[in-house]
Amino acid sequence: MPSRVTDPALRERLTEVQRRLAENLGKIDPHHRLSGRPVSYQVIAGQTFEITFRDVPRVDEAELMGVKKLLGEQCVCSISPQTAETITVSFVIPLKT
Repeated sequence: MPSRVTDPALRERLTEVQRRLAENLGKIDPHHRLSGRPVSYQVIAGQTFEITFRDVPRVDEAELMGVKKLLGEQCVCSISPQTAETITVSFVIPLKT
């Protein structure tokens, strides 16, 4: 988590999101398309929290919906090509409600 997050409540919220992913991603990702992939977490302009999985060979709608449900947050998912064989999958959670 970026060190520039100084609000304790926000830091706790982001830590909880990371914990839920770490503990439960394997349960909703039976083909390990997201599990074990390089993942990064970034707070963008204090407004959103972005979770990015890289080097993903492919992903199914059920896996995306599972992650959204796991996050328990209002989030948006985007998929973009990374290489000819892999994609990047990002989930963006608004921090301000």
